[in-house]
Amino acid sequence: MVPIANDTIFDKSNGASESKIQVVVVGLGMVGIAFIEKLLNLDTAGKYFIRTCGEEPVVAYNRVGLTEYFQHRNIEELYLNNASWYAEQNPEQFAFHIGEQVTAIDTVNKSVHTSKDNDFKYDILVLATGSGAGLPPYLSQERADKVKGVFVYRNVADLENIMDYADQPEVTRASVVGGGLLGLEAAKAVYDIPTIPDVSILIRQNYPLNRQLDPSAGELVLRKIENMGVKVLTQCQPTAITTRIAEDGSEIFTGFKIGEEEEIGADLVIFAIGIKPRDDLAAISGITCAKRGGIDVGDDLQSSAPGVYAIGECASWRGNTYGLIAPGVEMADILAFNLTQTDSHAPRKMNDPDLSTKLKLMGVDVASFGDFFADDRAIKAAEAAELVAERSVTDANGVGIAEVKPSRRKAGPRDTRNDPVKCLTYHDPFSATYKKYIFTADGQYLLGGIMIGDVGAFTKLVAITKKKKKLDVPPSEFIMGAKKEGEDDGGDLDDDAQICSCHNVEKGAISRCIKEGITDLAAIKKKTKAGAGCGGCVPLVTSIFKAEMKKAGHATNNNLCAHIKMSRIDLFQVCKVKKLQDFNTIMEVVGIGKLSQGCEICKPAIASVLASLYNEHVMKPRHHGLQDTNDRFLANIQRNGTFSVVPRMAGGEVTPDKLIALGQVAKEYNLYTKITGGQRIDLFGAQKADLPDIWEKLGAAGFESGHAYGKSLRTVKSCVGTSWCRFGVGDSVGLAIDLENRYRGVRSPHKFKGGVSGCVRECAEAQGKDFGLIATDKGWNVFIGGNGGANPRHAILFAQDVPPSKVVRIVDRFLMFYIRTADRLVRTAPWVESFEGGIDKLKRILLDDELGICGDLDREMDALVGTYVDEWAVAVKDPELRSQFKQFVNTTDRAPAIELIEERGQTRAADWPKDFPAQKFHAEDLKTPRSQWEWVPMATVEDLRPTEENTTCVFPFSTRPRLHTTLTVFNSSMRRSAAVKYGQDSQLAIFHVPGKGYWATQQLCPHKRAFVLDHGIIGDDKDGNLYVSCPLHKRNFRLDTGDCINDDEYKILAFEAKEEGGKILLRLPPPEDLDELIGSSKWMVRKATAEALGRNAATAIEIVGPSGEVDEDQKVAGTDCGDGSSCSTGANKLEW
Repeated sequence: MVPIANDTIFDKSNGASESKIQVVVVGLGMVGIAFIEKLLNLDTAGKYFIRTCGEEPVVAYNRVGLTEYFQHRNIEELYLNNASWYAEQNPEQFAFHIGEQVTAIDTVNKSVHTSKDNDFKYDILVLATGSGAGLPPYLSQERADKVKGVFVYRNVADLENIMDYADQPEVTRASVVGGGLLGLEAAKAVYDIPTIPDVSILIRQNYPLNRQLDPSAGELVLRKIENMGVKVLTQCQPTAITTRIAEDGSEIFTGFKIGEEEEIGADLVIFAIGIKPRDDLAAISGITCAKRGGIDVGDDLQSSAPGVYAIGECASWRGNTYGLIAPGVEMADILAFNLTQTDSHAPRKMNDPDLSTKLKLMGVDVASFGDFFADDRAIKAAEAAELVAERSVTDANGVGIAEVKPSRRKAGPRDTRNDPVKCLTYHDPFSATYKKYIFTADGQYLLGGIMIGDVGAFTKLVAITKKKKKLDVPPSEFIMGAKKEGEDDGGDLDDDAQICSCHNVEKGAISRCIKEGITDLAAIKKKTKAGAGCGGCVPLVTSIFKAEMKKAGHATNNNLCAHIKMSRIDLFQVCKVKKLQDFNTIMEVVGIGKLSQGCEICKPAIASVLASLYNEHVMKPRHHGLQDTNDRFLANIQRNGTFSVVPRMAGGEVTPDKLIALGQVAKEYNLYTKITGGQRIDLFGAQKADLPDIWEKLGAAGFESGHAYGKSLRTVKSCVGTSWCRFGVGDSVGLAIDLENRYRGVRSPHKFKGGVSGCVRECAEAQGKDFGLIATDKGWNVFIGGNGGANPRHAILFAQDVPPSKVVRIVDRFLMFYIRTADRLVRTAPWVESFEGGIDKLKRILLDDELGICGDLDREMDALVGTYVDEWAVAVKDPELRSQFKQFVNTTDRAPAIELIEERGQTRAADWPKDFPAQKFHAEDLKTPRSQWEWVPMATVEDLRPTEENTTCVFPFSTRPRLHTTLTVFNSSMRRSAAVKYGQDSQLAIFHVPGKGYWATQQLCPHKRAFVLDHGIIGDDKDGNLYVSCPLHKRNFRLDTGDCINDDEYKILAFEAKEEGGKILLRLPPPEDLDELIGSSKWMVRKATAEALGRNAATAIEIVGPSGEVDEDQKVAGTDCGDGSSCSTGANKLEW
């Protein structure tokens, strides 16, 4: 045995530690060191000084691994922490003494006395004295110490004594008394000693491990042990040991006496029949102990003496002591938590511990979990109830009489239909595998189980059982495995399976395109229309495309687009390493050239990367042209070209005054008001020109931007938690507010949301969020990778029972690593699902720091959140930024894009029809031929203020021509858009592209009749053709011809533009010609439009059923009840 040192005191503390709260831990075993580690880890404030005394001359070691000591005989291999760990601890927080036993406790003066005559003061005393070995009634401790060849199996000293005795040549037979976990461990130890060929196990029961296994499993283990050559004597109850007297007068063990006459010979015996708590120190110090042994503790683990706690095998909680390590570590968890984490979380209490075990005993993998004897108890209870029912009969007067009836159970199998539990059992004698899983009668909950041989699912099953949540798979899957479900690549879908419901595109259309030689996803989407509607099918379409390309032998890449020949992940790393900070530099360094205009794919992706790295204001000139419309105007564009206003309400908390302010703003600007799913209020229908004024009023009321427009944090939803709820155990509101305020404004590959629930009732639906936290009595469970939407995902449990002080860092690392490594527009759910190595790899990276990057992730997130500014607060204070929100550059007039209707007391936009007919606008449709068009001034160069940084749109223009048609003017170098009015009723758009001059088109996108092209991103295709991308559904129109390059059904008018004398001129037909062809009033969607073109199925709900009116035809026909009562004809049934 190699101790860490010989009876040395490791105390380097000075007087400074005396000002701290003094914690003395008695015992340096597995539970004692677990508590010390946890308290050191959680005591981030440095409140405590911990001192521990261990009676053994070595530091804490793994007692569960004692059997391995027989093989290597090196105590250092059993150390739970190597010697350097103790030396590395802060001497102002920790001191330890080995080979020194606490011998007395003064609970009045709060001090302990040791075997080395030291006295230590304490504020908190933690007893972790463990347990000693039990002996049978026929053998006293005094005689066991006296007789040679008698041993117990508890510590390293015991093992050293066993090995020394076994080295004697006359010792060839060993017996182990006890068939429990400890007994089989001891049997394996002596079985591995080469000088002992004869090993036997004596047990009172019919099979070993009777406290963990049922008879079938126990029988299987019994046969496995016997096949190893070990004798197992069942139902064997020795009454005494037999001995002989040696020549030196010592008494030597020779065997056992069984009953009156039978004897069993042996040379060495190890008693492993149980343990007894070491409570003698507490007892002599006046601390209450339980009758059956153990220091009596309450739910908070405090003993009868104030400030004195007991944990581990020495503690008796509700009359129970526990010989497994897991309950002891659980107690250490609870106590360390309660000493450090109760400022924002309810104190933890001791609950029935998890007694699940998984061990390799005698070469056999054995596991049991949950309530593994629930079926046995249920059967006994049912049989007892039947027996009572059979024997108890009442007469006519209700008087109970005894009556003997034949038992129905003897006539056949017991009726199990009403049993409260049901079992699924698998028994394979060929591979020595046994599984029994116990479920509730409805099969919705897993209660427990037993496994022999194949125990690979143990960890998963323990988690399922402990969570006590409904199963989302049928019980049969636990035995037979899951049926193969279709993968995300649509591998199990037939060719005629619909993958895009908007355009009724079948899976086979993708493969047919590839077979025809179309290997560009954008071209396939254009040809098939897949993903051209709501866009919800794009991830599946992309996955099918990649799978079909692979099948066809074509190579696929993950490039952003034709302009950036690398993935978003690589782009992020390049920008980070090379410190690239603007679009032009990025295009020059990693793109296809500095003069490239990019596209609607790479520009927002680059904007997102730059925001994630540097978080500069999105309306800054060099960034503004990269933004999609929502980010460009700091608001979500709606289908009628107006915007929604969503102030932040962190955690869903809002004051009455703020609610009043919202109501006043909504009334003043006639905004449609709705509560969102993220616990905040959305104001719809805000005109672009009103946005600065609205936000100025909201800012004055204390609101900030809610970033509902960005690919960033949306909300962190919460329940009321301990603030109000009687079930709350965690401050969910406080934590949600902290998290939302921490990550507000953080841009990422896609939007992300959080949820915080104050207890396992999960009212905040945290398991449907990108990150979710659920309070347990032990801390917080952290979930990742959930989301709602078109492809809802249930979040995955990532870290369990995390102390409040550790939660934020885990979320930090998860989000920062996601920002670093996710592809463009990929939510956390598919990112987690597709991550190489899966969730286990993510845990190793983010929890165990396998790659050594956790410190970097922490620092990067700290730096990123430190750059936060309220984007709207900046915008409303900057006159130049405010000026970008005017609807038209040349007039203060406003033109609605969709007719407004009244519904349920509020104003909203009229419905879109189910489908708009295809529409192409040609110059030939105008009365005036192009040769007669004239140049008309529409803006000034000063209004556009062109730079060479980016492609965007123009400033308002106040000089109006005599006639007005509405035009939108774009500047490819600035960061904003505006519309100009030309004639009475039309809208157009002007663009300035650096190095390529000025361009103009109509404002109307014919796809959804939306006047929104002024908000679109400017891009160029592989041939250098410039186009504008509609912000609603990404129809891309060339600036020179007006052709739609990704949908042949649409075309717009394009106009020549030039700069002359500081003015921007467009070559236009007479305004009345344009009014007649593209006038706003002609193409504006009205309530009648949906009726004429077909109502959208989602808004065309017609309820057929009772309306409260009497149908006169029915009354005449005699089929109406007439009295208001229900008829039996089914008239009250609702049909949809």
